[in-house]
Amino acid sequence: MIGAVVLAAGEASRYGAPKQRLLLPAVLDRLAQTSVGEVVVVEGAHTLEGVELGEARLVRCPDWGRGPGASLRCGLDAFGAEVDAAVVVLADGPNLDPRSVERLLEERGDAPIAAASYDGIRGHPVVLARAVWSSIPDEGARRLEAVLVDCDDLQAPGDVDFAAG
Repeated sequence: MIGAVVLAAGEASRYGAPKQRLLLPAVLDRLAQTSVGEVVVVEGAHTLEGVELGEARLVRCPDWGRGPGASLRCGLDAFGAEVDAAVVVLADGPNLDPRSVERLLEERGDAPIAAASYDGIRGHPVVLARAVWSSIPDEGARRLEAVLVDCDDLQAPGDVDFAAG
């Protein structure tokens, strides 16, 4: 089974408010259009109580401040043995194209890590085989080499860092 981890543990200091509360529902709606079997949302700096999660399961990460890798490991640790690989998406990427998730799953082959690329630049989503889960550094999976899957023809998920003003 393929799971999905939605990273929503950050402080959102540049945004000035808990942006994950606003943006997470759109990300979850888009993930619901994919073939992933289980979705875990990782909270940390801000509680996500009251946010509509649908079928997703909320996991609290007390070590979120150590970095995105610590939050990612919390999410991965929440899966049972039946999950072979996990799709990783960001709660502040509300334009996630469900087709990018499916493309990564189809084209990753035997690669332990595959990432969507847009104009040749590594982005999200990312797929992590279970074999690499324990090697995720606190800085996050970006430090690990990945096979890039071209998603130029699809909408990039975005990365909302600042409130519109």
